[in-house]
Amino acid sequence: MAKFRLTAETKVWFGRTLYRIEALIDFGSVKAGDKGGFVEKAENIAEDGDAWVSGNARVYGDAWVSGNARVYGNAWVSGNARVYGNARVYGDARVYGDARVYGDARVYGDARVYGDARVYGDARVYGDARVYGDAWVYGDARVYGDARVYGDARVSGDAQVSPVNIIGLTYNVTIIDRHMQIGCEFHLISEWEAFDDRRIAEMDGTTSARFWKKFGAMLIGLCREERPEAFEAEKPSEKEAV
Repeated sequence: MAKFRLTAETKVWFGRTLYRIEALIDFGSVKAGDKGGFVEKAENIAEDGDAWVSGNARVYGDAWVSGNARVYGNAWVSGNARVYGNARVYGDARVYGDARVYGDARVYGDARVYGDARVYGDARVYGDARVYGDAWVYGDARVYGDARVYGDARVSGDAQVSPVNIIGLTYNVTIIDRHMQIGCEFHLISEWEAFDDRRIAEMDGTTSARFWKKFGAMLIGLCREERPEAFEAEKPSEKEAV
């Protein structure tokens, strides 16, 4: 027997018709007759397991919620995204593209996970954070605030990623992990500290040279306070230590 059905209650969302769902049997914490969220088709939720979509949440496209996963609040899951295991996506979070959220991971707040990104294990992505591209966030990692994790980045273990943003200067500045971005230039903090005047001038001519002369020492000092690990020498490998 099917565990839910599509009701006659609909909403049009970006040109797609979504249907409110209703449970037909008891499973997990859901009781027969409970109204759920909105899906585009029955295939958006697995029939086996306790997967469920509730509240005003929307799942559409070829997205799939399975296992014991839950999508609720005002969250969206779309594209070819997958949410499974014991994962939770809620609040105003968005998971889309070919993204995967699984294990005991949580994505919430205004967070976005998209592209080919993976969030799994006990990882948490929340606030206005963005995880995208081929990035992976896993283990007990936390990504929050206005953080951006992208490209081939890997954030794991007990890592916590929350950026320091400075606006209103000639260039916007973001300090995150061991890196600092000034304008469109993104480098290790240790590299910024080592750049000479000629290298700075190559970035944007006299404008970057004047900026660095005025603010460079202040920014490096801020990095030392906020990201002291960026100045720690890497520990030698066992082979190098012999």
